[in-house]
Amino acid sequence: MTAAFMDLVDVTIVNIAIPSIERDLGASFGAIQWITAGYALAFAAGLITGGRLGDIYGRKRLFLIGISGFTIASALCGFAATPEILAGSRLLQGAMAALMVPQVLAIIHVTFPAHERGKVFGMFGAIVGLGAVSGPLLGALLTQWNIAGLEWRPIFLINLPVGIAGVLLGRKFITESKAPKALRLDLIGVVLVTVALLMLIYPLTRGRELGWPLWGHLCMAGSVLVFAGFVAYEKRKTRKDGSPLVELSLFRVKSFAAGITVQLTFGIVLGIFFLVWTLYMQIGLGWSPLRAGLTGVPFSLAVSVAAGLSVQKLVPRFGRKVLQTGALTMATGLLVYIWEAGRYGTDIHAWQMALPLTVMGLGMGLIVAPLTDAVLSGVPREHAGSASGLINTTQQMGSALGLGLVSVAFFGVVDDRVGSAAAGSAAVGMAFVDGFQHAMWWVVAVLVVIFGVMFALPARPKQHVEESAVEAVS
Repeated sequence: MTAAFMDLVDVTIVNIAIPSIERDLGASFGAIQWITAGYALAFAAGLITGGRLGDIYGRKRLFLIGISGFTIASALCGFAATPEILAGSRLLQGAMAALMVPQVLAIIHVTFPAHERGKVFGMFGAIVGLGAVSGPLLGALLTQWNIAGLEWRPIFLINLPVGIAGVLLGRKFITESKAPKALRLDLIGVVLVTVALLMLIYPLTRGRELGWPLWGHLCMAGSVLVFAGFVAYEKRKTRKDGSPLVELSLFRVKSFAAGITVQLTFGIVLGIFFLVWTLYMQIGLGWSPLRAGLTGVPFSLAVSVAAGLSVQKLVPRFGRKVLQTGALTMATGLLVYIWEAGRYGTDIHAWQMALPLTVMGLGMGLIVAPLTDAVLSGVPREHAGSASGLINTTQQMGSALGLGLVSVAFFGVVDDRVGSAAAGSAAVGMAFVDGFQHAMWWVVAVLVVIFGVMFALPARPKQHVEESAVEAVS
């Protein structure tokens, strides 16, 4: 849980401190892009490989290597003297997170019996909710406090005591596990999937800043061919020695295939919402990072409460209807938010946002914990690492797609409004309000799609069927 929280916070915490980093290090625009995007790129590209390495060499071992490396990389970021060192340290941090994060779900899956797993995934969902909005808030507090005159550096240095505690506790309490059958690392598969992911995610991550160049579109189109080549090679590898990087048989498990599809589309929702929401509050409304961060507290608390409640109480009784209710609840919260943004414009207050954010948070909590539970429900334990890597990778791909869509759903509207109005603060503010409303309609549309895709999930996740059976026997 500590590792999952650190990763979620580090994805967002840097954005708040960008002005401070620019001033202190004299970082160029290109360097800032690498500092922010480098982590996400290294993380997404390494997740599948990191998950499989845990299956082969031991999940506890890979977890400890990952969290140790992440902590060291955080120290390098915190003490970086130049933008280049900081960008390189962020790449290392993302690569270490790719070793650490897939082991989290895999260790949960193999450590706990089916009837206990739901409670743990409820906790995991609560951590996701807290991490999603804690990054900007922590970033704002640590930068604003300027501890010991270090300005932005504490946003990385705070990981040191947390990471050291994670290593010590992990060594003591985590039980080692690996695939029972001896597996070998599929190096060709590693190269193919890494290249394919980079070809897709790099242009999406940096496309807007670079003006959507032709090579970016060619890269994304080419990634489809590389993915197809990867799948063909993995099938051949399975027949040859039964030791592929990705166990394609997982996709024949209905709960896994459907859950991965939902995970991808839900990633798009998160990718669009969190970036647009932050820009809307801080640039459109002119709020400080701290005020914007505190505004998200009701959302975070609602996610945490609903996540624990959904897995432990609701899903065992109502099954996938809980997740579908979550999608509709999130959409309802967004519709209220869209109405409020139009009604109050730039005069909207944080307390007025509390209602839609709480409703949205409840909806997200009903989805995020049970979804992970459902995806892993039919996965054999020996492939837990590979499955976990795929779950995290698809969400990262979805987030990258969402970030790419922001340029169309949000910036297209903002640029049009600002371009046709006098460059006054009121005009810019209303342009961001209009852009926020337009982007949120996109998110509502994706949630409706998710609601439909959820019909492919099992009516009741396997764990809870087993739990009922256990109770019946007892």
